Amino acid sequence: MKPLSLRPYLSPPAVRRRALPSRHYAVQAPGAPTLQVFNRHTKYLQKERAAADAEQSRKVDYLKDEVATRLCERLLDIKRPLPHVLDLGAHACNIARVLTLPNPDPDPAAPASPPLSARVSRLTAADSSPTLLHRDGALPFNALIPLTRATLPDEEYLPYPEGHFDAVLSSLSLHWVNNLPALLAQIVHVLRPDAPFLAAIFGGDTLYELRTALQLADLDRRGGVSPHVSPLADVRDVGGLLGKAGFKMLTVDVDDIVVDYPSSFALMQDLQTMGEGNAVLGREMGPVRREVLAAGEAIYRELYGNEDGSLPATFRVIYMIGWKAGEGQPEPLPRGSGQINMKDVLEGGSIKERG
Repeated sequence: MKPLSLRPYLSPPAVRRRALPSRHYAVQAPGAPTLQVFNRHTKYLQKERAAADAEQSRKVDYLKDEVATRLCERLLDIKRPLPHVLDLGAHACNIARVLTLPNPDPDPAAPASPPLSARVSRLTAADSSPTLLHRDGALPFNALIPLTRATLPDEEYLPYPEGHFDAVLSSLSLHWVNNLPALLAQIVHVLRPDAPFLAAIFGGDTLYELRTALQLADLDRRGGVSPHVSPLADVRDVGGLLGKAGFKMLTVDVDDIVVDYPSSFALMQDLQTMGEGNAVLGREMGPVRREVLAAGEAIYRELYGNEDGSLPATFRVIYMIGWKAGEGQPEPLPRGSGQINMKDVLEGGSIKERG
């Protein structure tokens, strides 16, 4: 049966005199479009809950402390003083604690040296979680470095004027940023000319063992896959992002840190206590089903288990260094100005200088 039409019952003049409604069209906002991957408010709540129990939170600082130590070791190659440094995404001021450690050079043959804090006149530690930021405010290292804590509404937006800092450091925070290119551009803005930016983030293959085990468990028990581990940047993309933001003299390297856990449940508990839980916008709400967790544990052990019964978890850390352009800064030579043919070198031939 055809649906009843009202058109025959309307008088033709009424139809012709009907005013057309105004139409509003969606338009692209200025600037490049931003893909929202992470729920920043969820990440804030995760960090606040994790820091509420200070003792448990400190027990899982082993990874943040290790990465902060390796990041600060790169400051040993920068011989100049750093009057004002920003620690962006400071967590519980792990970088500040590392800067106060005596003899920071890891080379046992190197002579004893003063702590890196001797080069820093002022350190601003900024984070969106006030509970985590002030968690260790009463510990002794606070008296060894001029430290100012600043709570930001969101680490993606820097409320600082141009040329405000002599260096910007960030350890294990930027992998939760939605618009990383825009944040890198802001970091360039707040740096003084010829000032360095050093950061460490989790890279693409981080927790690939857990990711694989849970995906296979989901397929086996539910017939589909839900994102249990957040997506991460690839090392091949980092250099391009730094260059587009305006950084010069780029250095990017990768380090794998493998931690053994008694079970996948212990690993996931530590991640939650660190405040590193899943914050993807499209994640499935609520806890993971028990049968999926049990299957994931069995798959994890079968694919990656150690002989001693422990389970390895790989954390791939990408370290990046970039410098804001400044007067007198070294510049690469123009293309075509080289005097040695690299083809001869790579193919094992003799080195021939160009005439």
